[in-house]
Amino acid sequence: MPENLEKRPSDSYEVIREADDIIIRVDLESFAYSPSLEDDATCMSKTMDKLAEVKGATKVIFIQKRDYEYDYNQTRLLAEMAEVYAAISKRSDLVGYTAIGDPNCTKCVPNWHSEVNHIVHRLLRSDPLGAYVELRRMHRREKIKRDNLIDVKCGPCEDKYLKILDTMIEMLDKTRLITVTKPYLAGYKTGDRSVYRRVFSPTIKPDFMFTKLMSSYPPEGEEIGSYQVGGTDVTIFSFPDSVKYLYHMMPPEFKLDEEEYELLDMARKVMAEHKPKKSEFVDPKRMREVFYNVGRDLIEELVNYKGYKFRTKQMDELGRVLVRYTVGFGLIEVLLSDEQVQDVNVNSPLGQIPIYIVHGEFDDCETNVIPTRAEAESWASKLRMISGRPLDEANQILDTEIELPGSTARVSVITEPLDPTGLAFSFRRHRDKPWTLPLFIKYKMLNKTAAGLLSFIIDGTRTMLICGTRSSGKSSFLTSLLIEIMRRYRIITIEDTLELPTQSMMKLGFNIQPMLVAGAFAKKGSAEMPAEDGIRSTLRLGDSSIIVGEVRSKEAKALYEAMRVGASANVVAGTIHGDSPYGIYDRLVNDIGVPKTSFKATDIVIIANPVKSASSLQKQRRVTQITEVGKDWDDDPQKEGAFKDLMKYDPVSDQLELQDALVNAESSVLKQIAGNVKEFSGNWDAMWENIELRAKLKQTLVEYAEKADNMDLLEAPFVIRTNDRYHQIAQEVVRDYGALDSEKIFFEWDEWVKREIKKATLHKNA
Repeated sequence: MPENLEKRPSDSYEVIREADDIIIRVDLESFAYSPSLEDDATCMSKTMDKLAEVKGATKVIFIQKRDYEYDYNQTRLLAEMAEVYAAISKRSDLVGYTAIGDPNCTKCVPNWHSEVNHIVHRLLRSDPLGAYVELRRMHRREKIKRDNLIDVKCGPCEDKYLKILDTMIEMLDKTRLITVTKPYLAGYKTGDRSVYRRVFSPTIKPDFMFTKLMSSYPPEGEEIGSYQVGGTDVTIFSFPDSVKYLYHMMPPEFKLDEEEYELLDMARKVMAEHKPKKSEFVDPKRMREVFYNVGRDLIEELVNYKGYKFRTKQMDELGRVLVRYTVGFGLIEVLLSDEQVQDVNVNSPLGQIPIYIVHGEFDDCETNVIPTRAEAESWASKLRMISGRPLDEANQILDTEIELPGSTARVSVITEPLDPTGLAFSFRRHRDKPWTLPLFIKYKMLNKTAAGLLSFIIDGTRTMLICGTRSSGKSSFLTSLLIEIMRRYRIITIEDTLELPTQSMMKLGFNIQPMLVAGAFAKKGSAEMPAEDGIRSTLRLGDSSIIVGEVRSKEAKALYEAMRVGASANVVAGTIHGDSPYGIYDRLVNDIGVPKTSFKATDIVIIANPVKSASSLQKQRRVTQITEVGKDWDDDPQKEGAFKDLMKYDPVSDQLELQDALVNAESSVLKQIAGNVKEFSGNWDAMWENIELRAKLKQTLVEYAEKADNMDLLEAPFVIRTNDRYHQIAQEVVRDYGALDSEKIFFEWDEWVKREIKKATLHKNA
């Protein structure tokens, strides 16, 4: 028997010692009801007995198909009460009452003795709140009785009894359980368990899972949002005394009946005998298909063996759940299937702290999901195999990406000794479809004028950096700009973790080639090519737009080589952390070592940052600045006026506003673009009219999507078609009329869009 396990077979429980935890595990498989401290008096009574015996217990776990775990705070509330119960029951001066004066007096003693013993030996164990309330009521009754005594010989006895009641009430008053529930005890009736539900609520873990979940709704939570994702119920709660929100999820696997739980547990044990090999993780999608087919067949066999009557759809769902908890990532997959979830953060130490998320509408939220160390170690092993990258004491950081049913995500993992308490994870969810400028207009990240301007600059093949803090939407915004590149041109992306939606763009007909290079923390000797070499290699791969997922260090020099070589012919772009144009310059030149003169190859700097509300409880992603970098400076671009804002965010209007460089027709970058186009050369008004036309097209698309209640019109497949149609119509108008006529272009484009929307609506309703 392991040293940390103490078997108590006579009581069907065991004590497990794990690090600082002393865990009481109670086997209640034969218990007639679902185990619950909050709902069942017998369950509480038996648990109090065990807590009185096992000193210092930190957790209580009931086992009955699922594990019902009461955490440290809840366990200590009851353990403290168990200590009071043990202390009172051993005091003969409290429970062994005798009369004063005449020991043979039977006037009140038998009744008092019976009351106290009922309170101590029955009620205090099964309903301590009821015991406390009854003691106070008994005290009030006896106090009234004492104040109105006729027979003075009874006074000493009454005083003694009142002192006994006072002592027990005082002992209970000092417990935290009484302290936290006192506001709810007015009118309390013995046997009413509703108050217990305010303080006791277990995390639940089915046998086939490692992750725990708080299934019950918080009693003081106010529901502020709810929706469904697949078969998962999602409810968002706020609390009167906290700034935190709770993201409460109830996935399908927590709604299964006992027969389904039993089957899944049996199937998982069989499936666990096959450990996936590293080679199988090379194609995770194919591996999941294989495991699903095997698991689905196994479940059907078990259903027939058990003689259960399961529907085909029921067995299909069990097969999907089984895959999720064998070769998959468990409840992480359920969280990432929610399009509103942007980030999932798993902090250490595991088993004690809930998962946190960043929600599209409600920002930072705590969840009701608590992963265990066993689950985290399983995730880490799978990520090592998927990525082919190490994660150990010598390589304490692992960056990779995962593809799951309905979502993809970037994953960062840290381990000991960088994380002194174990493993920690960060999952950044990628949108299923590429972002588009019309979508960003819809969500107010930028306005139509900024979208038209950037569309024009992309067609003008300029170099640009998209900058911002973490979680500012840099990569998403870069994606929306890639969608503006005409599909006839080749694009090469360079990333150390694949975040850009290159596979989706391939399916949409883009000529795009992704490249994966070594991560920033890769050790020497790694088989992966360093980022700077990867960027230089793109210059040998032919005429292409070059897109760098994120500029971090030495690869910046290679990026500027690409900018200087391809500045006049192709879009060259990347993302970088920073909050201002000069901050980017300072980092690139002074920290990374890009030569000052090389920085002049940057044409446009786009700043994207979260904008907070006055209360700081809400934040919205916004493009806050579009700035061009002039070329006429020698030493310091800030002091020499090289940074010219084209548009800047105004917090009052909550949108980007035109700046002097555009209002006064002073933008050198736009003039350079116009100089290469016959219709715009030397004609600022004609060029600006085209920018406004592009803005109008994108805004019109947003309005049509909202009117038709069809947001698919703002997704990449349709937006790309509208972009293509614009270019085709513009060419036709120039051919037929000898000039770009914005009104004619818009009319033709608008008629085409309305026809396509009508077709889509008819198809949708068919």
